[in-house]
Amino acid sequence: MDHIQQSITLKPLEAFFITVIILGGISSAIIFAGVVPHIPIVLAIMFLIGFGLFKKISMRDLEDGLTSGAKSGLGAVFIFFFIGMLISSWMASGTIPTFIYLALEVVNGKFFYAIAFAVSSIIGLSIGSSLTTAATIGVAFMSVSSALGLSEALTAGAVISGAFFGDKMSPLSDTTNLASMIVKVDLFDHIKNMAWTTVPAFLISFVLFAVLSPEEAVSNFSQIGLLKETLVDQGFVHWYSLAPFLILSFLAIKKVSALATLSASILSALFISFFVQKGFSLKEMMNLLFFGFQSDSGVKEVDSLLTRGGMESMMFSISLVLLALSMGGLFFKLGILPALLQGIKDCLNRVPTLIASTAGTAIGINFLLGEQYLSILLTGNAYQKAYEKAGLHPKNLSRALEDAGTVINPLVPWGVCGVFLTGVLGVDTISYLPFTFFCLLSPLLTVFYGITGFTIAKK
Repeated sequence: MDHIQQSITLKPLEAFFITVIILGGISSAIIFAGVVPHIPIVLAIMFLIGFGLFKKISMRDLEDGLTSGAKSGLGAVFIFFFIGMLISSWMASGTIPTFIYLALEVVNGKFFYAIAFAVSSIIGLSIGSSLTTAATIGVAFMSVSSALGLSEALTAGAVISGAFFGDKMSPLSDTTNLASMIVKVDLFDHIKNMAWTTVPAFLISFVLFAVLSPEEAVSNFSQIGLLKETLVDQGFVHWYSLAPFLILSFLAIKKVSALATLSASILSALFISFFVQKGFSLKEMMNLLFFGFQSDSGVKEVDSLLTRGGMESMMFSISLVLLALSMGGLFFKLGILPALLQGIKDCLNRVPTLIASTAGTAIGINFLLGEQYLSILLTGNAYQKAYEKAGLHPKNLSRALEDAGTVINPLVPWGVCGVFLTGVLGVDTISYLPFTFFCLLSPLLTVFYGITGFTIAKK
């Protein structure tokens, strides 16, 4: 958004008060009124337009700020459409169900917390949704944990850590795509760069969960067995269903563009779907790509896990992205973000403080607004120019956005993810928070790397 020319120059203190009013209003509406973030953002846009008119900025210039901000997110919009189609096609081809089945195969009574963490990670990685993972396989693990007489807080921490590892690293995840697109970094370069902080956080978390796990626990794993049996009975589990994943991985390694890679994987999955789905017609294939995959196995947990995807499922994220970017365009046009950065410019001259400030801003927006999308969008827009001036590659910024934005929201009791997870897992946010090792380690590692300069790429 740094191409947007500001129409006026504000003092840092004035810009700070306007930001507090806007973010305070949005956070109050989301947290206390419980509304979706779209409406308060629209109201904030109206407020900013009114402020601009008060400052004698023409409506044409304000509209230009709105549309210029939205234009910067068109790349993300196209990626979101393809991700929606990829998820639904992978469901129909059995790719995601086969991954789930293979993950459930390793579940047993030994090292329960470590296994819950690893399985949740694999499923989260395969479906790209932390909340769906927690609401399905996570609930199954909570039931088993209760039957074994184990700590529900620790089990919830393991499930959430694994689910958000998958959400962070999956090319199917909307937050992963959003973070890469907002700073104009190739999706797979972004994921590869995140491995420097994510893999150590995963390994440390796995060791901690293994140490805290009981040596042996014997109980009835009937619920997990039911999931596996249903997936097989419905004809979803096949070795050849993994082909779309292998194609995606191969093209990603070869650094083929994200759109071409996703297209190839979608087409291969649709071809396999004709062998997996009985009576799969051309019309059903078209509906699948738009409306998503609909599972009707009769087992609620399986249907909840598999019914997702399609272009339509991405409309919430797309509309929020466009609105938030439009608001960001006005923040630039009105000189608010430039003034805020001017106020802290002395703190952004050094790489350690720049990365620490990025992480702190993303965490602060999560706690202020309770919304992970906005923590990525607003922080990404605010710091792009600072990273450019510091001579840093933008993938450093996209990594920091995920390390301190995506994984922090489940730790906020009033955050969207925190409220959802408390509801589906039945464990208070404060109770499971100390055991979400992966979520706690990620921002610490990104700040540590910023201090040491390790893996910090220059432009």
